[in-house]
Amino acid sequence: MLEVKLHDIGEGMTEGEILHYFVKPGDSVLRDQPLIEVQTDKVTAELPSPAAGIVKEILVEIGKTVKVGTTLILIESENGSKTAPVKLEPLEDKMELPAEGAKKHIILSPERGGRILAAPYTRKLARDQGIDIELITGTGPAGRITEEDVKRYMETANEPAASKETPVNVPVQEKREENRPVNEPAKTIPFKGRRKQIAKKMVQSLKTIPHVTHFEEIDMTELLAFRKELKGLGQNISAAAFFIKAAAIALADFPVFNAKLDEEKEVIVLEQEYNIGIATDSDEGLVVPVIHRAETKNMKQIHDEMKELIKKAKENTLSAKEMTGGTFTISNVGPLGSIGATPVINHPETGLMAFHATKEKPVVKNGEIVIGWVMNVSMSFDHRVADGAHAVAFTNRFKELIENPKLLILELV
Repeated sequence: MLEVKLHDIGEGMTEGEILHYFVKPGDSVLRDQPLIEVQTDKVTAELPSPAAGIVKEILVEIGKTVKVGTTLILIESENGSKTAPVKLEPLEDKMELPAEGAKKHIILSPERGGRILAAPYTRKLARDQGIDIELITGTGPAGRITEEDVKRYMETANEPAASKETPVNVPVQEKREENRPVNEPAKTIPFKGRRKQIAKKMVQSLKTIPHVTHFEEIDMTELLAFRKELKGLGQNISAAAFFIKAAAIALADFPVFNAKLDEEKEVIVLEQEYNIGIATDSDEGLVVPVIHRAETKNMKQIHDEMKELIKKAKENTLSAKEMTGGTFTISNVGPLGSIGATPVINHPETGLMAFHATKEKPVVKNGEIVIGWVMNVSMSFDHRVADGAHAVAFTNRFKELIENPKLLILELV
């Protein structure tokens, strides 16, 4: 009997939550066919079958969190193997047509005897809405079911209910009060999946790292003018791309913030690559995709990669590589209207810089008061690794680059 176990995909993963099974006992499966969907602290991933065979038993219930090494499914393989290594495959929404070596992206339907083409994100969308994906007709290449197909099916399914809506002459609020039960129970939000993993990560960070947060104001006037100038030349570069590039340069000057503390070996490891994580909000919760080797990329490259990573984060299609290896994190909360915060460090990193709302304010230049655009910055750091003076110096270097953005041209590659 072949044992399908939860395996580590790196970056210190120790456990995962079982979100969904794609198979049931008695199903025939092919090698690389998706078996299980798992939520780790970094990514939603699927566990493929290591061999063809018959599913004999499912050992762990949906919703359970299990440790790495736990046996999840027993399969009677065609070749009689007893054990085989199984790796988690990150969910990606890249499949267009089935190709050799890409079987893990295909839903197999033993009952219908055919293959349903649909990306993992599309399957999840259907499952979250309580829709049997086999009932949907795909309009994509080779009959692939797309996100639009699922949404169209939802709209069609909801049409009968639309005719039963409250008449327009009845106030909505009054109708709600009239039908409200006397002892209506409190509403609840499930505390599991990514939300639970985020909570564990935050508790670990706050329990382990003595946080200190340094605040600064940065005059964004020159940067905004420079961006406008570039836009006139056909180059639309986001402010966040400037932040990432400036952070990489400042980290090279103050490498203690591009470091990780190894308490067991009693060393501070200065990372040689500058991999900038981007804290990103998504429907599934906070995720931190990573721009690797930011020091080797110009701002146009950083801008394009950042937009692609954020898009994938929103669609829950980030790969494991795109979610791991970070050495420093930024959080651009300004577009949401924030004026300040004390951000929690992305353990085991040493620092995190948050950028808040940019507002018009009076500023003093050459002894005169003028109107400028000012942004607040929060810099949280691990006080075991660095001191306040280091944080101020690092932030001052970052500030210099942002307030004089043309200096960044010297760093373009």
